Amino acid sequence: MNPKLILAIVFPLLSLNNVALAQKLTSDIPYVENGHNRHVLDIYTPENPTKKSLPVLFWIHGGGWQVGDKSDVALKPKVLTDRGFVFVSTNYRLLPEVNMEELIADVAKSLAWVHKHIAKYGGDPNRIFVGGHSAGAQLAALICIDDRYLKKEGLSFDVLKGCIPVDGDTYDIPKIIMTAEFRQALYGGKMFTFGHRQKFGNDPEKHVDFSAVTHVKKGKGIPPFLILYFPGNPNTRAQARRLESVLKASEIPTTAYGKSDSNHSRLNNDLGKPDDPATQQLYQFLDPLVSQ
Repeated sequence: MNPKLILAIVFPLLSLNNVALAQKLTSDIPYVENGHNRHVLDIYTPENPTKKSLPVLFWIHGGGWQVGDKSDVALKPKVLTDRGFVFVSTNYRLLPEVNMEELIADVAKSLAWVHKHIAKYGGDPNRIFVGGHSAGAQLAALICIDDRYLKKEGLSFDVLKGCIPVDGDTYDIPKIIMTAEFRQALYGGKMFTFGHRQKFGNDPEKHVDFSAVTHVKKGKGIPPFLILYFPGNPNTRAQARRLESVLKASEIPTTAYGKSDSNHSRLNNDLGKPDDPATQQLYQFLDPLVSQ
């Protein structure tokens, strides 16, 4: 599939100098040769960058690992290209067409492609941040903590500058399975036929292995974390705090921020709004790491 290049002023953006900027979108770039139709990604770059080798934010969409698309990026590409980033949003194959291990491998392949090729788009292959929302938060956290996936693609954590999982509920999969199924049993709800237990392989060992918290260890080179979550959801709140505690116990720089006046979708979609407190947390996280 040949990439289609769209050069447009998607929305007028105000830079820190109050100068209107434009962004360039290169869409549907294959990251696997002769691959699946979902083996594609989009790259957003500043129209007229003032610097070369810009930091890169690699984004993984949500959708319960069953739906979703790389176009679900809301304001993030606009505000981040305005701040001098290259923004990449990837697709990956979905359940149940593939299993979870294949799905995660797709994300790792996409990130490896970005590392190899992003310099052609003005990005710095050694300053990559990884983020994602919901299911994408689980994938982002796992890719940045369990180094087996990137090692298989010839990458190390050295190229990662930070990780930003947004409102995930599956950093510790056995705990969320226990919580959800106990709630159903307690209140007489119908048991799930394709819930977290089935999505992650219906094998307790796989549930542990696909949990980011399982693989946290001091000295692995795990990058700093900013964990954003909606505290009104007890599941995402508990999972965020669980991931935070495990990372901090291994002395990995970690900030967890809960935005109360929000919900699961709005937390993600509001990132980039000038008055959004989670956005300010994002900038405070990114800015010092960009210069390292």
